[in-house]
Amino acid sequence: MGLVERSQAGAVPPKALRYRSTRLQRVLPVLPLLGVVMGTRIWEWVAGALSGAEVAKTSGTWAALLFVLLITNRRFGVTLTQSTAIVHNLRRRTIQWDDVQAIRIEAVLGNRTVVIYEAGGRRTSLRAPLTGFLFWDREFEEKFHTIGRWWLDHRGPDWVPVPPPESWWNAPSAPNRNPFAPPA
Repeated sequence: MGLVERSQAGAVPPKALRYRSTRLQRVLPVLPLLGVVMGTRIWEWVAGALSGAEVAKTSGTWAALLFVLLITNRRFGVTLTQSTAIVHNLRRRTIQWDDVQAIRIEAVLGNRTVVIYEAGGRRTSLRAPLTGFLFWDREFEEKFHTIGRWWLDHRGPDWVPVPPPESWWNAPSAPNRNPFAPPA
């Protein structure tokens, strides 16, 4: 395939786009705990409290745990299609683009994540893309802008913003009257 053909193929927007956690994001949060457990076991082995077989058993268990984390956390993320955002968490959830009211970045405990706000007031935090300490992603801002652009491009010409639902902090205050009087 020539250079011109490749550049034209790259100009065609994809039918779907998927963001997942990187391998490093799936494993790195467990490594400090692994280091503490393995360091303790090796220290006990050197002190003579454990046999080599017990240290090997612990090592095998933690290696299996890391392998399971690599496999199971791979499914978390978001898939962007022409009409929906499919959120892959413990349960899969589909959000129509015309129901989305905003896409923002929120910070929780030092981690920044993309949040989708829906017309009914529901907010959905995405498990990927995500960035923060032990979850670093250099392309987080680019991924956030891509998700936002995808929403703007696919929400449809009929989309109108919906006012936020009433909540106790922005609802009108109750009138001053006797609280024990029967309703009028």
